[in-house]
Amino acid sequence: MAIKNIWANFKKYQFLLKQLVSRDFKVKYKRSVLGVLWSLLNPVLQMVVMAIVFSNVFRFSMEGVNYLVYLLTGLVMFNYFSEASNLGMSSVVGNFSLINKVYIPKYIFPLSKCLFVGINFLLTLIPLYVVIIATGTGLCWQHLLLPFVFLCLFLFTVGMALILSTISVFLRDMFYIYGIIIMIWTYLTPIMYDINMITSWFIKIFKLNPLYQFINFARTIILYHHTPTLFQFGACAFWAIVVFIIGLVVFKKNQDKFIYYV
Repeated sequence: MAIKNIWANFKKYQFLLKQLVSRDFKVKYKRSVLGVLWSLLNPVLQMVVMAIVFSNVFRFSMEGVNYLVYLLTGLVMFNYFSEASNLGMSSVVGNFSLINKVYIPKYIFPLSKCLFVGINFLLTLIPLYVVIIATGTGLCWQHLLLPFVFLCLFLFTVGMALILSTISVFLRDMFYIYGIIIMIWTYLTPIMYDINMITSWFIKIFKLNPLYQFINFARTIILYHHTPTLFQFGACAFWAIVVFIIGLVVFKKNQDKFIYYV
């Protein structure tokens, strides 16, 4: 699937893409009293519960930085990946009726889910920055570099959604398997704990986790007001590009077979 063809199809079907994203918003917030406000409240409520549990019960803390900001930064980014990849995984199977009727580039469906959750992700940045300011963590010019890691996270998530949506067409058990995978992935990502708490030889394995690289990049800026190193830039770009390309290749190679597994 050439990049040129992808871009051409994207422009051609951008109206449909907007409609799919709009439909997801309407379905998600239908008959909801608070509506979009849940996008703001959800990460805050999660943070409050996790902060109480891990700071008071398990006595987790972060030396030199605010634990709430540390927790919410990781939580917001991981939640985006978790929700978008889960919705993206079921997007093709969930739209089989539409795929059978008209020709539509099938990657539009996982992409629309990632964009839909991405809009929610941007909304969750509002409570994140409220907490950053309220706790006195402060802002710095390096915050201008955050769109880079957000873009890397988006590309990585789209790649994973393409891979997962392909597998789920042929293996419906993937919906249950991925629930276990994402639970394990949550605990292997230092969202609520400091990676330095782990045995030194095991840290190298943890750092192979792409989500660790993305979250660590953001925390370097938000918590420490430092410019990420070239290695951090490279690691984020590497995982984003590699997984995105693998996702495109896997999806393109198998998309013509989807029709036989309705």
